[in-house]
Amino acid sequence: MEHVASERISWKPALDKERPLLLPVAHDALAAKILEQAGFTALQVAGFAVAGTRHGLPDIDLTHFGERHEAVKDIMAATSLPIMVDADDGYGDVKNVTHTVRCYEGLGVQALFIEDQKAPKECGHMEDKRVVSVEEMESKVRAAAVAREDKGFFILARTDSIQPEGLKSALRRGQKYLNAGADGIYLEGPESIEQLREIGKAFRGVPLATSILENGGKTPWLAPAELGEMGFTMLLYPTTILFRLTRAIQRAAADLRAGRPLDKSDAVDMQAFLKIVEFDHWQEIEKKFAP
Repeated sequence: MEHVASERISWKPALDKERPLLLPVAHDALAAKILEQAGFTALQVAGFAVAGTRHGLPDIDLTHFGERHEAVKDIMAATSLPIMVDADDGYGDVKNVTHTVRCYEGLGVQALFIEDQKAPKECGHMEDKRVVSVEEMESKVRAAAVAREDKGFFILARTDSIQPEGLKSALRRGQKYLNAGADGIYLEGPESIEQLREIGKAFRGVPLATSILENGGKTPWLAPAELGEMGFTMLLYPTTILFRLTRAIQRAAADLRAGRPLDKSDAVDMQAFLKIVEFDHWQEIEKKFAP
């Protein structure tokens, strides 16, 4: 792999390139490099994975813009893929939303989503979520749309209202957020195939997202092609890599503790790892410029 390029395509061309657009989470720079080498078109940086891996914390509003921004900077530097950032609830009122959009756009991020949960927020597939008023979220969406300098910067409005208010309310909220200036809609936590179909029908032709947590989430797992046929254009996978990574660390720790040798089939070797982190690129720089 060549060293990461500085230019990235914007979000709408990424959507046109792959339907539906698969968005695994890069929780750190290494994961971002691996995802790019695996051939993904784009990726996301999400709170659940960053809070868990970077801070060892659950996704229950314990980390905010400052902590997420630092993770995003590391990941942006490691990949040339377009990136969507989980901006939670915008970290406050319309001033904070404006600040968040401007900072991420200045960093080179191509897209973000903000949600209508009431603080303290939590993972979208957990119980007992609360949502702010429609009017408050509409004001945040309007502020976000105005804050961006590049109109190609993609704003996805997420509603978590299915669980506390029901699907009909979530559909109404989604339409209002579109009217307020969102470029796409993200309905979190559909609980059945029937709900997924109804959402896809209601927003057919609109950039539409949902998330899939394969092990313990509310939304049933369907193949990407099936969800694409329903009308979904962005599929977020916030835990796929995280949960496998966690199990791999547990197994490695258990093997070390028990004095068992490494199972080589479960691990990359030194040369494979050095290729991922572009060792040859840095070695060439050393040869070229070292005295």
